[in-house]
Amino acid sequence: MRKIEESELIINEDGSIFHLHLKPGQIADTVLLVGDPGRVEMITAYFDSIEFSVANREFVTSTGTYKGKRISVLSTGIGTDNIDIVVTELDALANIDFEMRTEKQVHTTLNLIRLGTSGSIQPEISIGAFVSSHISIGFDGLLNYYANRDNISLLDFENAFLQHLNWDKKLPTPYFVAASEKLIKLFEDSTTEGMTVSAPGFYGPQGRVLRLPLWKADQNELIEKFEYRGKKITNFEMEGSAIAGLSRLLGHEAITICTVIANRTNKTALVDYKNNVRKMVEMTLEKILTL
Repeated sequence: MRKIEESELIINEDGSIFHLHLKPGQIADTVLLVGDPGRVEMITAYFDSIEFSVANREFVTSTGTYKGKRISVLSTGIGTDNIDIVVTELDALANIDFEMRTEKQVHTTLNLIRLGTSGSIQPEISIGAFVSSHISIGFDGLLNYYANRDNISLLDFENAFLQHLNWDKKLPTPYFVAASEKLIKLFEDSTTEGMTVSAPGFYGPQGRVLRLPLWKADQNELIEKFEYRGKKITNFEMEGSAIAGLSRLLGHEAITICTVIANRTNKTALVDYKNNVRKMVEMTLEKILTL
């Protein structure tokens, strides 16, 4: 069995993994992922008890119980580059023997649920709605660095999208990945079905123009009009594609659920959105009790 070298899997002196500063056994099988470190405490305020909390940079983790169910909450910060760290290290904690530096013979499947905010691009998706990303679209290119990305990608969607936008070859090739079927069913009665773009930036990659022009001035209009197999692109966010893609490759269940706080088509925004996010969190905590 292949031994993973020290330079590839860096373990801190206290036995914790390099970035997250977590040790094997400290994460639950169900992990709620949030971007904002401050949102970890907001979620764990609902918990019955907290086993421990640890923080390193933007990565803040608390593990505890909600109505008797063990749950971890972890902040990722912004962007799919951070998701590469988070999902890879969570998988290592679950599926690598740190002492032997080898993959465990029995695979542990994690439930990874991202709770975030997003902007919708379809006029009928109202501000305050909860959108679950049944399909995530990565503008980031992260998954392209890993073998077998085509095996877990929706290549027909990808090809149709590339043709529709006449995609520039200088840009990373987008990838389309479906969420966990199990988690889609869990949330389908409480959320709006979404096909969500994960952008590698907040401004240009999401079609915002301040002083710099875009590579394609009508980028968002074309994205809004894209339709394939009866599905339209619903919203923008910045992390879900990497969560979906890496989870598929590593054998985990994953989905992204976002509260819509802006409608890019209607040019409207919800400034005070914290109560809506709380309702999303409360709904999610109740749903995952059955996992």
